Amino acid sequence: MADWLKKQQHWLFVLLGIVLALAFYFFNPFSLKDDAAKAVAVAILMVVWWVTEALPMPAVALVPLVLHPLLKLGTIEEASKSYSNPVIFLFMGGFMLGLAIQKWNLHKRIALQIVKLTGTSGDRIILGFIIATGFLSMWLSNTATTMMMFPIALSVIAVMKEHEKPGPGFVNFSLVLMLVIAYASNIGGMGTIVGTPPNAAFVGFIEKKYGYTVQFLDWMLLCTPLALFLLAALYVVLTKWLFPNRIKNSKEANVFIHQEVKALGRLTGAEKRVLIIFLATAFMWITKDLINELNLFKLDDNMIAIIGALALFATPSGNRKEGKVIMILDWEDTSKMAWGILLLFGGGIAMAGSLEKVGVMAQIGSWLAGFSHSGGFTLVFLIVVISIFLSELMSNVAQVIVLAPVLAALADALHMDPLLLGIPMTLAASAASMMPMGTPPNAIVFASGYIRLRDMLKAGFVMNIVSIIVITLFCWFLLPMIMGVLK
Repeated sequence: MADWLKKQQHWLFVLLGIVLALAFYFFNPFSLKDDAAKAVAVAILMVVWWVTEALPMPAVALVPLVLHPLLKLGTIEEASKSYSNPVIFLFMGGFMLGLAIQKWNLHKRIALQIVKLTGTSGDRIILGFIIATGFLSMWLSNTATTMMMFPIALSVIAVMKEHEKPGPGFVNFSLVLMLVIAYASNIGGMGTIVGTPPNAAFVGFIEKKYGYTVQFLDWMLLCTPLALFLLAALYVVLTKWLFPNRIKNSKEANVFIHQEVKALGRLTGAEKRVLIIFLATAFMWITKDLINELNLFKLDDNMIAIIGALALFATPSGNRKEGKVIMILDWEDTSKMAWGILLLFGGGIAMAGSLEKVGVMAQIGSWLAGFSHSGGFTLVFLIVVISIFLSELMSNVAQVIVLAPVLAALADALHMDPLLLGIPMTLAASAASMMPMGTPPNAIVFASGYIRLRDMLKAGFVMNIVSIIVITLFCWFLLPMIMGVLK
């Protein structure tokens, strides 16, 4: 029986979503209006399919294009507008920058140089990977960053395995090195809007609902120090408390790192050009407000991302193949891009838009307002707790897409700034550390074989508690100062 259920799991999850959606619509437990009941039923269907992965997440994101027109929740034209939201182009540009960095091996050079600088004792190697991974993840997708750092970490573990005596020290070293790649990717991604999909999804929602643009620099002023604090905590918790390795300076690892750096040779012309475009794009994101004050033209983060992407396609790499000039990026390179994430954004925005249109979000927000008598700080704390543990079981992108409209409605009902509730929720959604399915980076490193589930649960629970405290305090005390948010 168990084998049969396992084989039929896909269809059972598909059926579960349909049954729960239909049950909600026909029983209508909250006595919603007909349109509102339909919109919630569609949302339930999508969320269940997202959580259970009954269908690929990008495929589920296409559901509004079919069901919204069929159920008369809006026209196909209205539904399709969500899939061209400006934030989608912001993330598209970020993906293309990541592709170029990976294509020309710049990521490996950055990572190895940082590890070379930090030294080769067990703890210092781990610190080097935390710094390298955290920095890269600020600008690239956390999943892409993990996939870039993963083979480098496996290579270092293989070298250490040949020369270190088997025992708890080496086991802990291997375990922690794998964990910090995932955790640092998640934490580093909090530091910028483009660092992880939930950030971009939330910023896109705020811009669409309130017409307010969360500035790239403002986000960094709050979230980059927060990310650095969590990265430091990650190092202390894993290497000094939970899983100490006590591996002294390793000559073999030092030789390996130097050999890898030497093998890369001098910075190539293509790498230099990618680095210039990357730095120029980051510089424009950071100084955009100063540029706009000149009143020559008006830039926004989405435009800057596309400018950076276009520059990659327009700039020759300096190499030739069969007499043809090779550009830094060719369109064929985009076959490796996570197009599904862009569809996922669109589907989530469409779902959230329909729920808002029929008044469901405002009703939920008003209902939740009754539980806020204990004060704003407690409310922010509870939101962070719920978000961080909920993200252990469902996609953090889907979670932000579902919760952002609810918290916006709650903030409106309480006359609070929606950023004060939404940003803590969004940051917490990227801090899931206990379960392999919590985030894609967790799943990637768990597949290495160096991590036991009980060890991930142990490390993840402690990091979740640390993240809850840090995110709550940073957002409650610093967010109003940096972004002028009203409590």
